[in-house]
Amino acid sequence: MLLLAIGMPGPMELALIGALLLIFFGAGKLPQAGQSIGLGIRNFKKAMNQKEEDDEVDVTPKKDALKSGAESGAEAKES
Repeated sequence: MLLLAIGMPGPMELALIGALLLIFFGAGKLPQAGQSIGLGIRNFKKAMNQKEEDDEVDVTPKKDALKSGAESGAEAKES
């Protein structure tokens, strides 16, 4: 969100970010870090899609379910 507030980074900023990543992680760890980030993003999207599918499920109660629920509630009160 910060990038949107100050504008998109230009080529010079991207080169600086790349250089810093190379210094911090090293050439050997950079592909592993990218793979881990990609896997995390993929899992996040999968979870979000699953949440949307769960939200689309019809959750309106059936009349029979309401009757059986009311009967079991009455039995519990009697006990």
